[in-house]
Amino acid sequence: AEKDKYPKDFKDLVEHYAYEYGVPEYVVYSVIKNESNFDSGYVGDDECIGLMQLSKETFIKLTTSRMENLDPAMLYDPETNINYGTYYLSVLYVKYGSWREVYCAYLKGPDTVDEWLSDSDFCDNNGKLIKVPDKEADKYSKQLLKINEKYKSLYK
Repeated sequence: AEKDKYPKDFKDLVEHYAYEYGVPEYVVYSVIKNESNFDSGYVGDDECIGLMQLSKETFIKLTTSRMENLDPAMLYDPETNINYGTYYLSVLYVKYGSWREVYCAYLKGPDTVDEWLSDSDFCDNNGKLIKVPDKEADKYSKQLLKINEKYKSLYK
């Protein structure tokens, strides 16, 4: 019953791209679960698209950085969305080295998180957030970390 709430839809795609980009599968499933509940046609209030809720701007930045020219409409395609969403998570993880910061950056953008990390009121000596100054990002990151734990315990 719990596994029905935390499914592993798009398993082949998630396994492939998680492996390709070195992102734990439970992280990809958690983002999909939290962002779209596995609905590839979902468009959020903020105009983000698809399973992993990428914005057109982020998608264009990511494709441009990879010397690709793809139409943002491709974000409705589960494979494209999981590919770029997982790639983006991997880029953020390389930059921050902690899922809490990654999730905050996924929601608010890396520039915002960099700003927080430059303020000693919000981070420790290792450059990790001890306090997320944005309520929405704090709630979002905690929610995703909780979903991570659910996936890890259900699919040991």
